[in-house]
Amino acid sequence: MRALCMLLLWPLLLAAQTPAPRSGLEFASADVRALQADDFANPGMLWVARGEKLWNTPAGRSATSCAGCHREAPVSMKGVAARYPRFDREAGAVLNLEARIKRCRESRQQAEALPHESEDLLALTAYVAHQSRGQSLVPAKDVASVAARERGREQYFRRQGQMNLACMHCHDRLAGRKLLSDTISEGHGNGYPAYRLEWQALGSLQRRLRACFTGVRAEAPAFGAPELIELELYLVQRAGPLRVETPAVRR
Repeated sequence: MRALCMLLLWPLLLAAQTPAPRSGLEFASADVRALQADDFANPGMLWVARGEKLWNTPAGRSATSCAGCHREAPVSMKGVAARYPRFDREAGAVLNLEARIKRCRESRQQAEALPHESEDLLALTAYVAHQSRGQSLVPAKDVASVAARERGREQYFRRQGQMNLACMHCHDRLAGRKLLSDTISEGHGNGYPAYRLEWQALGSLQRRLRACFTGVRAEAPAFGAPELIELELYLVQRAGPLRVETPAVRR
């Protein structure tokens, strides 16, 4: 009987020993935290405002706006960013939020493709994601997304590059320690698109991930590559109950 009780309690004991994930904001300095908390001072809100304008502006040969189909973004887009990346049946692939917006513009509005990291794509993504601020991340559970997430998990723990390091070496083992003047975070992506002071601009999670590849002297996948989306998928699961912070501010 005692053995049976221990077997039933074992998952709970493991959960109790696993520390809750911490947002990158918890590793930021007081001035960065204050900057993110103040919507009037947060520079990322400039992209959100631009995204709102684009949301309501007709585009492409269809001459329709995002609002023409989706109406008021604070209502229709609430919680959407928290559910991405996920498998898209129409595309037949796992898409992140940026890719879903690009596809919607091209197929529905018949508009020109927005390049990765373009100001308009960042603005629209930031505006849509901002409507989910405060919402807990929800990992996709469909078969295709789970399979892609497993590939992302394998990538997270795989040593890469000339420095022979995996993501986990910094963001699991060294989180909270200093790298020069910066504090290493746990590497969660719940604040992206985010304004990084080192960029002096808003940037996507894929831009940050590619910088990590370069940092360990590995070849960075192209923007939109399946490897990056699969890694994003795993990061959503790894982040657990963390909430969307877009637009976050990071050092």
